[in-house]
Amino acid sequence: MRIAVVTSRFNEEVTGGLREGAKTTLAELNIKEVTYLDAPGAFEIPLIAQTLAKSGKFDGVICLGCVIKGDTAHFEFISLGATMGIQQASLATGVPITFGIITTYTDEQAIARSRTTGDLASHNKGREATLACVEAIEILRKIRA
Repeated sequence: MRIAVVTSRFNEEVTGGLREGAKTTLAELNIKEVTYLDAPGAFEIPLIAQTLAKSGKFDGVICLGCVIKGDTAHFEFISLGATMGIQQASLATGVPITFGIITTYTDEQAIARSRTTGDLASHNKGREATLACVEAIEILRKIRA
């Protein structure tokens, strides 16, 4: 299985934890063909993910990022754009592109969803997006067989 992981550099304290959750999960699943790429922010992730999916080099793409609500409508626009862009890219390419972009109201919520140690590590959204991507790849392989 060949996987690409695209991670937003914005909110690196959080996105680094998401990436670590994905990386640990991929190692647990013994998936060794992994390419890691950075994106400037969550809004840029869909185009990068779609380009990776279209390349034919990857069976799935995991998208990781973090958007935290501020005082303006920026949060809503970025969150919606990233969400719809990832969905459209996956449908257009037929390649599983999973959504590991957390959208929270506080820094504390974001940190809780990106922990790599302790009681909350099993709820790491990078881990969840990775498991979803691998499962979707396996399901599609069965359908296409």
